[in-house]
Amino acid sequence: MSEHCNCGHEHHDHEHHHHEPATSKYEQAFAKYNFHLHDEDVKAAVEQLIAEKAALYNTPEVLRYLMGTIELTTLTVVDSDESILKMVEKYNKFAEEHPDLPPFATICVYPRFAGLVAQSLEVEGTEVACVVGGFPSSQTFIEIKTSETALAIHDGATECDMVLSVGAFQSGDYETCADEISEIKCACADVPLKVILETGALLTAESIKRASILSMYAGADFIKTSTGKISIAATPEAAYVMCQAIKEYHDETGRWVGFKASGGVSTPDDAVKYYTIVRELLGEEFLEQGLFRIGTSSLAPRLIKAVCGEDIGKF
Repeated sequence: MSEHCNCGHEHHDHEHHHHEPATSKYEQAFAKYNFHLHDEDVKAAVEQLIAEKAALYNTPEVLRYLMGTIELTTLTVVDSDESILKMVEKYNKFAEEHPDLPPFATICVYPRFAGLVAQSLEVEGTEVACVVGGFPSSQTFIEIKTSETALAIHDGATECDMVLSVGAFQSGDYETCADEISEIKCACADVPLKVILETGALLTAESIKRASILSMYAGADFIKTSTGKISIAATPEAAYVMCQAIKEYHDETGRWVGFKASGGVSTPDDAVKYYTIVRELLGEEFLEQGLFRIGTSSLAPRLIKAVCGEDIGKF
């Protein structure tokens, strides 16, 4: 379907290469990376890393830094103009009263609220993020996915989060997956695109790494763990594999892609674990560029309490 997009972005169609297998270009990209990962080895490596390093990073400075990684998120069936406005106004007031604290990275909402958030958000440095592309299942037409993305941006979204077509990926249809990411990236233009892998559905370290590499080659600006809508959400093991993939991709291409943990990251201790993985695998430079994010609702007030002792309750 890439021929419908005329933005000059590099596409993954094979129209002029009928003599090649459809997946050859992805297999060529995959050939540069090691996918022989064993889940038990990843688990052991993560446990060792957390045991050795997490306590070193559980400091006031790191907790303060983590505030700036938060994407304050509400993605429920009962979201309304009133509930979204209440959340944004509470955040505006908090930020105004605490100018010394880092602003949250984004407020993340469904696309129909993009305009409301864009108009009511008063905090400089906090972006308007929207989930797009038929979130959370990604089971709709590509025309709907790209239209929804363009409409969200038109209304004020400054970042977009889409979901990988997991069913197509598991069927080995890498062409469809990559083309969709490329087309949605086209619709984003200069707005950063995060690709949610739904790692809980991918199950194995090998699948998570393959989905990470595919998404980055297709144009993702960030790769993200989860929608938060299935029972297995973010895990340190998935984060470890994704950060390894980001590092290897950077070594191969010179391009940094961001990492977002979302779904079940609810306590400061959880956040420190993810920080530890990112810091140890990707380094301080990565963190300084604002390439680490945490999508959450429950973490925000708990982190605020840990940083400044204030109990502000739910946003």
